[in-house]
Amino acid sequence: MKIAAQEPTKSRRVRRTEAVILFTVANQLFAIAADSVQEIRSTDSLGAALEIEQQEIPKVRHTVERNHRTYFVVNACIHFGLRVVRPTLVLILRQVRVAVLVDKIERMTEVSAIHALPRAFIGVECRWYRGLAYFEDQVIPVINPLGFLTANEFKRLDGSLAEAASQRTLEGAVQV
Repeated sequence: MKIAAQEPTKSRRVRRTEAVILFTVANQLFAIAADSVQEIRSTDSLGAALEIEQQEIPKVRHTVERNHRTYFVVNACIHFGLRVVRPTLVLILRQVRVAVLVDKIERMTEVSAIHALPRAFIGVECRWYRGLAYFEDQVIPVINPLGFLTANEFKRLDGSLAEAASQRTLEGAVQV
């Protein structure tokens, strides 16, 4: 006869899931952590996006102001090297000053694991992706929200904004 206190306790592996948003860009499916997205808006309801006068970073052509913060609008088609389509939605990210143009949201779901990228990934995609998720017989790249713009790109874009602001100030002074 065994006493209950002496029985080894079975360790239960707690399956931790992560909420993700599945979205498409040029008919390619991607996932991003739901807690990385602050807001999802239609491009029509976004408000006035300001055009940036710069040629260095072709994936960024506009900025948008949300909650007293300027976000650089990244065209995901250009970023991922996909066929350029007219996006209908924008994901405004929480951790960085980036808003991402996407085609559509497929759904929000949970994935049980995000697997490391295979060693075959050696280029810029290592910065773009956190890993891969397996969901409903599909392998889906999980986006790293910090991978849309590098620190150097932010610096150049901020410089373009400062230059444009000083140009507007000079033009305003000349017109007075």
